[in-house]
Amino acid sequence: MATIDGLPPLREVIASHELSAKKSLGQNFLLDLNLTAKIARQAGDLTVCDVLEVGPGPGGLTRGLLAEGARRVLAVEKDARCLPALAEVAAAYPGRLEVINADALALDVTAHLTPPIRIVANLPYNIGTELLVRWLTPPVWPPIWQSLTLMFQKEVAERIVAQPGGKAYGRLAILAQWRTDAKIVMTLPPEAFTPPPKIHSAVVHLVARREPLYPADPAVLSRVVAAAFNQRRKMLRASLKGVAPDIEDRLRSVGIAPTERAEQLSVEAFCALARAVAAG
Repeated sequence: MATIDGLPPLREVIASHELSAKKSLGQNFLLDLNLTAKIARQAGDLTVCDVLEVGPGPGGLTRGLLAEGARRVLAVEKDARCLPALAEVAAAYPGRLEVINADALALDVTAHLTPPIRIVANLPYNIGTELLVRWLTPPVWPPIWQSLTLMFQKEVAERIVAQPGGKAYGRLAILAQWRTDAKIVMTLPPEAFTPPPKIHSAVVHLVARREPLYPADPAVLSRVVAAAFNQRRKMLRASLKGVAPDIEDRLRSVGIAPTERAEQLSVEAFCALARAVAAG
């Protein structure tokens, strides 16, 4: 990849800019440019898309996205130390990379992006789940993005694609699978990163559905799911008693036994329960 874009290898970039990864920012840098290009390819054809990248660090994935033909990349980086390295990438791809030094959790990026939009990121571990939930729960659906191609700790990735009945199944699985088609497309070992994390990582590709799988009010569904999995070891009649005073009747009305537990319910069943709760 370095011979394609004419930029130095990432190890040299990190050394020359003294970019030691900060644990406080959840940073683990991915150095293999062949891998970053492979991750970029998982997002599909980027030549007609604007791409949002959160936490680019020294620019490894950024270079992969641009080399794979992304029309334009908006990179949001909180760590000002990384800005000189990213400026070098921007200079190598004139007019195709915009870097904003900001906290992704506090920034509205809509004014900086032109549809179609895809989000591709090696997310900082400490904000990855919160960002995903925000992207899955916008005020309006379909969202501004077509797809999300995101790297997480493998355990988090498995929670996103988990099926009913297992320990990994929970709120993330419901929110993701209700509105997207989600699948794990890559796994990466600790040694692919610097510093090496203690766990494996995985890339999840989520494609926005035009309509959710089943009808439900998003706010009610979120409230029901949060209550159910907040006390996942309890029977639903106990974990959901604060949702509605007659919750047992509402459970039975949609064919759910009050003695079942949250991890036993499918996405379809949760949506049916949300409709029953919303019906008053």
